Amino acid sequence: MATEIKLPELGDGIESGDILEIFVSVGDTVSEGDDIVEVETDKASVPVPSTVTGTVASINVESGQTIAIGDVLITVDGGAAAPEAPATPAVEAEPAPAPAEPEVQPEPVAAIPEPEPAPEPAPEPAPAVEAPAPVAATPAPAPVVQPTSADSGDIAAGPAIRRFAREVGVDLANVTGSGAGGRITREDILEVVRQANQQVTAPATTQAASSTSAPASKAPGEPGTDAFGPVHVESMPKIRKTIAAKMHESWSSAPRVTNFDDADVTDLEMIRRSSKQDYLDQGIKLTSMPFIIKSVALALRNNPKLNAALDMDAGQVIYKDYVNVGIAVDSDRGLVVPSLRSADSKSISDIARDLGTLAESVRSNNFGLDDLRGSTFTISNLGAIGGTYSTPIINVPEVAILLVGRTRKLPVVIDDEIEIRQVMPLSLSYDHRIVDGGDAARFLNEVIGYLQAPSRLLLAP
Repeated sequence: MATEIKLPELGDGIESGDILEIFVSVGDTVSEGDDIVEVETDKASVPVPSTVTGTVASINVESGQTIAIGDVLITVDGGAAAPEAPATPAVEAEPAPAPAEPEVQPEPVAAIPEPEPAPEPAPEPAPAVEAPAPVAATPAPAPVVQPTSADSGDIAAGPAIRRFAREVGVDLANVTGSGAGGRITREDILEVVRQANQQVTAPATTQAASSTSAPASKAPGEPGTDAFGPVHVESMPKIRKTIAAKMHESWSSAPRVTNFDDADVTDLEMIRRSSKQDYLDQGIKLTSMPFIIKSVALALRNNPKLNAALDMDAGQVIYKDYVNVGIAVDSDRGLVVPSLRSADSKSISDIARDLGTLAESVRSNNFGLDDLRGSTFTISNLGAIGGTYSTPIINVPEVAILLVGRTRKLPVVIDDEIEIRQVMPLSLSYDHRIVDGGDAARFLNEVIGYLQAPSRLLLAP
């Protein structure tokens, strides 16, 4: 009996998704729980498992296609070879991925240097003494590491490995697996990247010395040209479309005002640095962010207008009795905002531990949709990259967002004396439809008070 496997509900407000990759082919045997496709939604890419055991009779979608919730992904002829599922681990001729693959925990992609494309050497041999002819105005980069092939269902690699290969630009068809039964591992992909780097280093150095042409572009996407010169064109991923839509909604619906202020965090930095090694011994990296999150969470308790949501259609203001702080994390897929739940009731060490887990999950693309829901206020840490003040965009339907700049040493007048102090710049944007200037100033003053007297944070309930 044929069974249709449909795209399941992926979360509140999610109506469709894009097919990133198909892991099965017609005739494959799948077991219940095996991943059959990977779908990119507004916030995350998630694998969709099979709900039955049987043989794939038809595939109703293709890579890149946008499908709605409830659309048929594949049809499975049930009752076929359910007992054979455990006996199919990585036979070279078997196209189905091995069942029940353990999830690989990838390292942050940021730690993997992406190889830069190098100009392809001229095909005709150049004399050793004579200067080579000038290179063409638009040199084609040598595709040492090829983009991942869309038709890779017959490759023994799981969803996490396929995703990692796609992110670093490696074609799995060119990778020899060293795992059990020829299965491709993360180290196999890294080895391909290393070899590609070694291959392009020497030619790139030679051509850089002998050519006056512009350096190879680091822009993503496919190379092309327009009326004025070479370009790269990239299809906008669904998460970037969603970010664009949310930013436009915020800009056009929430009248935003931004307050700028500074916090003297000299004492906080002394406490943090003196405690840093103790936290490292527990496997926790102690930055200033846990103190900022705790300060904001405590201040939100006493300033409910900034811990609210505005529903204009219903004519209501919803004041949240819980404090969930969204943390903006810069990732390869765009800006992702996971939610740190009940931040006001957690200790500094608990916040530091949870913050590290959230950031690692986002950067390795190993998070679920539930991790992105429920925040009542957002913090963006620009200081980790650089910069002082900014005007952050409110993450509607929230009504405020705090941007933290880079802490720097400044001369400060204290009791008519000039002292060098550690100063942290703060930028608070708020929705003026519900938050007045006085509300914002009182909230920001309370946050600054906690940061300038960090012992209050350590003693707070």
